[in-house]
Order: sequence, then C-alpha cells, then structure tokens
Amino acid sequence: MSRPWMTVGLHVPPKPPALNLRALVTMARLMRLESLTVWDHFQDLFPQALWDNDFTWMSRLSASPHELFEFQVTLGNLAARAGRLRLGVCVTEPVRRHPVLIAQAMMTLAHMTRRAPILGLGTGERENTQPYGLDLSRPVSRLEEALQIIRMCFESRGPVDFTGAHFTLDSAVMDLQPPRRRTPEIWIAAHGPRMLELTGRFGDGWLPVAVVSPEDYAARLAVVRRSAITAGREPSRIRPCLQSYVVFAPTMREAQAMLDTRLIRFVALLAPAELWSQFGERHPFGEDFRGFVDFLPEAHTRQELDDALAAVPREALSQAITWGTPERVASRLRDFGQAGARHVNLELVSAAVSPKAALYAPWAAMQVSRALRVP
Repeated sequence: MSRPWMTVGLHVPPKPPALNLRALVTMARLMRLESLTVWDHFQDLFPQALWDNDFTWMSRLSASPHELFEFQVTLGNLAARAGRLRLGVCVTEPVRRHPVLIAQAMMTLAHMTRRAPILGLGTGERENTQPYGLDLSRPVSRLEEALQIIRMCFESRGPVDFTGAHFTLDSAVMDLQPPRRRTPEIWIAAHGPRMLELTGRFGDGWLPVAVVSPEDYAARLAVVRRSAITAGREPSRIRPCLQSYVVFAPTMREAQAMLDTRLIRFVALLAPAELWSQFGERHPFGEDFRGFVDFLPEAHTRQELDDALAAVPREALSQAITWGTPERVASRLRDFGQAGARHVNLELVSAAVSPKAALYAPWAAMQVSRALRVP
C-alpha cells in the first residue's frame, strides 16, 4: 500500500511578545510548512494555580498563563510576513463574535495574504464563555446558523437576509468579497454525529482534536463524507485534517521521561472521560467531562489539580498525545494518513517542558513535515 502524502502546519498560542510570533511565521516558511494557525481564547487552559517553574519553564517569561493576543489583529500583523504560508484561526465560534464579523475578518485577511486563510469554527468552550456571562446553550444549532450566514457572505454580494433562532439579518449589507481563489476555507472542529453532519454540509475541512485512533478517525470521516453526498457536495473537496498534541524528543527514553512531567500529564487530564473509560478509569472531573471544552482553568484549587494529575493513567496519556522521536511521530501520523487524513496541525506541547525541548521541537516538526511530504 502506498503511503499518503500529508501537509503539516503549526498551531500556536498568540502570546506576547509579538516578535516571537513573527519569528515563528518566518521559521514556518523556511520549514516549508503548509500553515500556521493561532488560538482564539480569552484565557489559557493552563491554570494559574499550577503556573510555576515546577510546571513549566515558561512561567519565568510571564507571571500569568492567560496573556493572549486577539486573533484578528494578530493575523493581520503576521500577514505581511506569511508569503505562501497559510494563516488562520483554529478555532473561533459564533458566541463571542457575530458570524458576519467573522466573515468580514477572514475576507479582510484574504486580501492581505497570498493564499486562502483558514477559518476554524467550533461550538465554543466554557472557559471563554461562562466566566464572561455568555450563553453557550444550543451551541450546535447556533453554529449551524452561523455557517449558513458565513457562506452567504463569502459567496454572494449584496444584502443578506436570514431568520433563525439565534441570528436575524434584514437586508444586512456585506459587500466585501474575497479575492479570486482566496476564499477562506472553513475547517470545522467536529466530533459528535450532528457536528460531523454539519461538516459534510458546510465544511471545506474537518479538524478533529479528540480522535485517538486511526480506526475512529476513519469511521467519523465516513460520516462526514456521507453527509456531503446527501447535501449534493463532492466529498473529496473536504480536506480531512487532524489536530495533534505532540511531544518530541531525540530518543524514546527522553520522550517517555517527558510523559511523566506535570505539564504533559495535565494535557492528558484534558482528554474526555470517554477516553479514560476505555482503560477502566474514571475521570477526576466526572463521567460527563468532555475534555478541554468543559474545563474552567480557574475553578480548581492547587490541591484538586494535583490530585487529578496523580490520577492520570499512563494508557490514556499515551493515547491522548502523539509522542516520541520525529521518526516515531511521523509513523504514527502516517497511520492517520492511511485512515484518510491529509493535513495535521501540530501543537508542540513539549516546547513548554524545558528550554532545550523548546529548541528541539521546531526542528523535529520540520523532520516530520519532510517525512510526510514523501509518498
């Protein structure tokens, strides 16, 4: 069986200083990566209660984990340096931002870049809504309406009319149009049946995070493709992607040692309870915990978090994170390629473990990108 050809992108938090982000864009271009995407968060998932030198060396650089730039301004600043590197957000949602504003922002970015931007969309997370008094009820139906509105803004000039349960537009003018061949691509962060169905109807890409096996990936991708066919769309036009938390090290022994650090165990703590249950373990945050989408960083004491970290099973840790040498990581990602994936967004979590790991991770990502580009 021939090996699939896959592209690679970096997924990074938009943290100060801005100089570092501009350097990351330059580095990603030199590495010939496909894309660089940023978060859209009010706060980080790392809690202040854990933010010390025992948890991450990055606490030396900032007193708070929650210093984050706004994504629209950030991407606009980076656009001039992007060249053929694709820029985007993964992901935003139509709770904090009106869908017309989302469409306008991404079409504006399309005018500033050489390639179509990536608009990652999801239903939202508790950490970005609940503490700020925002309503996260009926998130899938809200996203469905937003997708229809954004598509209308991308594809037609003139007043937009729409009547829904969440949004109403009455001759709403949005005459900005994307440049030819640079219409932003909508990548949907979908996992459950309704979200997978929406991806088939409206998505240009599918970007799951909580998919831990190639078999599970293939099964969910089949749902997306069946939905596309039902909607009269060509399934092959939807790019199957994957968001992967990655731990890189020069040797397997060093990688295994990183898995025992508090920071990497914390990443596994954000895996959904469903994954833990596969190994006969009960998640400390309850049987209904859906992972990072339900997590409130500042709602737990240091002791509660320490107890939860101690409960992380090695099996769940190994499944929630892609880890090892560049060769092993590439091999693991190829398995997802055989299941249908054609792009992977790497989140280099090992870079937060130590300065040495931070220097090694980009080089390792480049090796993985080169390996996956070879069919």
